[in-house]
Amino acid sequence: MTRTTLTIDLLCLEAQLFSDLESKHADPALFGVTDGKAVGTYLEHKFRTYLQEHYDFAQGNSANGIDFPGLGVDMKVTSIRQPQSSCPFRSARQKIYGLGYGLIVFVYDKADDPATRCATLRMTDTVYVEPRRTADFQMTRGLRQIVDNEGNQDDLMAFMTERNLPVDEIELMNLAREILQAKPDQGYLTISNALQWRLQYGRAIEKAGSEPGLRSIYKSAPLAP
Repeated sequence: MTRTTLTIDLLCLEAQLFSDLESKHADPALFGVTDGKAVGTYLEHKFRTYLQEHYDFAQGNSANGIDFPGLGVDMKVTSIRQPQSSCPFRSARQKIYGLGYGLIVFVYDKADDPATRCATLRMTDTVYVEPRRTADFQMTRGLRQIVDNEGNQDDLMAFMTERNLPVDEIELMNLAREILQAKPDQGYLTISNALQWRLQYGRAIEKAGSEPGLRSIYKSAPLAP
């Protein structure tokens, strides 16, 4: 059987269909599970298996670090109660120019049913964040304002130092020069400094569908009061 080559548009379309199906699926394997990482692994594996039935695509592994290396997209699964996750730290410039790949983010609200001893993962939002939008919101907003206000290299270096960007002085200087030549796009993630970046998606979820580069793939109807 000939399989279709997976594209970003097809990935987003299938993510929309999968989100709708998964929101209606009750699974006993998830009942009582409170470990967000376990839920994330469950959903990531299930979506990849779902795609493999119809599409050809390169599989991610620990070497390339993202789930869909051929598309330059990583998959994230997070609870609506605290929509965040971690990702590998490659360099401090990711906070300014983006992670280097796009993100497809599944946001769920898990509900256990004691009567059936099953759990349902209702997808509240599924969004696609283009690579150019995966930088830090406050960092890019501040740097863009400095450039627009005719700031110079010293202004940029002072701002990045105040924001505790994890770089040495030489790299700080190189970044400042690069920013003057190539103003970064506005990012929409919140990226916290750590041994691994801590990504927070609240703003990207909120702005999805209303800003270029933030695609709202799926949004559930609000629950009845």
